[in-house]
Amino acid sequence: MGALRAETGPDGIALVLYDVPGERVNTLRDTFQQDFHEIFGRLAEDSAVKGVVLASAKPDNFVVGADVEMLARTKNAIEATALARGAQQALQRLEDLGKRKPVVAAIHGPALGGGLELALACTYRIASDDRKTQLGQPEVQLGLIPGGGGTQRLPALIGIAQAIDLILTGKSVRAAKARKLGLVDDVVPRAILVEVARRRARELAEGELRIERNKVELKLPKLLHTEVLQQIALEDNPVGRKILFQQARKALLAKTHGHYPAPERALEAIRIGVEKGPEEGYRAEANFFGELVSSDVSRRLVEIFFATQALKKDTGVDEPSVKPRDVEKVAILGAGLMGAGIAYVTADAGITVRLKDKDDAALGRGLKQIAGILDERLRRKRLSPREREEKLALITGTTDYSGIRNADYVIEAVFEDLSVKHGVAREVEREAPNAIFASNTSSIPIGLIAEAASRPDKVVGMHFFSPVNKMPLLEVIRGRSTGTEAVATVVALGKRIGKTVIVVNDGPGFYTSRILAPYINEAAFIFTDGAAVEDIDRALVDFGFPVGPMQLLDEVGIDVAAKVAHVMHDAF
Repeated sequence: MGALRAETGPDGIALVLYDVPGERVNTLRDTFQQDFHEIFGRLAEDSAVKGVVLASAKPDNFVVGADVEMLARTKNAIEATALARGAQQALQRLEDLGKRKPVVAAIHGPALGGGLELALACTYRIASDDRKTQLGQPEVQLGLIPGGGGTQRLPALIGIAQAIDLILTGKSVRAAKARKLGLVDDVVPRAILVEVARRRARELAEGELRIERNKVELKLPKLLHTEVLQQIALEDNPVGRKILFQQARKALLAKTHGHYPAPERALEAIRIGVEKGPEEGYRAEANFFGELVSSDVSRRLVEIFFATQALKKDTGVDEPSVKPRDVEKVAILGAGLMGAGIAYVTADAGITVRLKDKDDAALGRGLKQIAGILDERLRRKRLSPREREEKLALITGTTDYSGIRNADYVIEAVFEDLSVKHGVAREVEREAPNAIFASNTSSIPIGLIAEAASRPDKVVGMHFFSPVNKMPLLEVIRGRSTGTEAVATVVALGKRIGKTVIVVNDGPGFYTSRILAPYINEAAFIFTDGAAVEDIDRALVDFGFPVGPMQLLDEVGIDVAAKVAHVMHDAF
């Protein structure tokens, strides 16, 4: 059974639904080329069809991209290049149909990678205003480039500079930003998405609606933001375009240090299409795609993708019968940098938070930090004023244990001292006897902290990284007495607040600090031998690290690193 099905209404508009059988999300699979040729070829010849609406039959996604398993099965560059050429031809058939009969894409949910390329091949695009609707070309995150014409159609639609930014960064945009970019033509509520799409298809078919896409004046993307470029009409003349590509390449290499070939190939495919025409551009795109699919960099990134997907399904415990608790209220002890950050990400997930610190001044600083994060998101239009107030309303503060007794889960983010944490553990058992107690310690073994507890099975480690609202990793530490329910609960909670969760056994430094400490220590030895800080960092960045060890030490904080170092020294 194919992934496409079509039904023509009395108005002459055919509704084509994309629905990959037996899957939760739509992907472009190895049968999609045949499906496209069959369905859209038939619609092209059907005189009863005046226009087409393309939508997803899945509840919350359009098309999330190509099937990564299909890409992983390709044996060599020749096979991968042929796959890209086939995708280009299938989408060209869709574009050609649109020249005879308008094709309107009705987009709800993610339209990513090949999903966006599918939408780009349509005549007209309408997106739902739902927060789940996102559009982007994230292929570079797998070490690839768009292979279905994205490097050619996207610049033609939204301009070279904006297309370079989307493709080279792999970021996605929500519907409102997509409308501003010219990526979609209209944004409507989800409830009327298909209805409006049908109307637009009919209006286009009858000549009542003409598509006029005026060039929108936007600020240059951050990747290309230089004073020189701002002063030149970049895309309107060959000199400006040449400077644009030169600056883009320069900015790209400054960021990747040449370790990631995919963004460079994407930029080159765009340049070839702009300078030599779309036919040459499509050919270059397919060839580069084939080269990259079989590269070591892409293979490793695809392995990471599969590992990450598997991790999302990991409950943290081996027993299927163990279920996590329902967490409706979280208490956080300590409103410092870490505590406030944890409070923010928890409330952002829609969970009620009680934040405690020793006095009003400390509590006020924590609440101010949370408000600042929300204000920045508001400024960047990542949330509405109403959403800001709703999230803030989920957080209340206290200087005692009032309002904490009925918490499902309590996490401490207090000073990194064993005696202090022992005191907090005893207080929590007394004030919130049914709660799971988690410690945000970065180095103290959970078994030592649990020695102060009369119910050590409820004590677990939950190591966040700073800044909490930006760092995706969460380390869950299973102590020798930690119960499976406690582990399952914090793993489920971690996923709920959007973290990548790993579960590790107890021990000095756990996993991350155990690895990081010798690395930082060796950098310090090199420094004491006379090497300059800049040279140490530059060598490691050139090797492939995102930042050097000395910069990392500064960001972590020398005081925190010193605490970890003492713990590690005592243990080893």
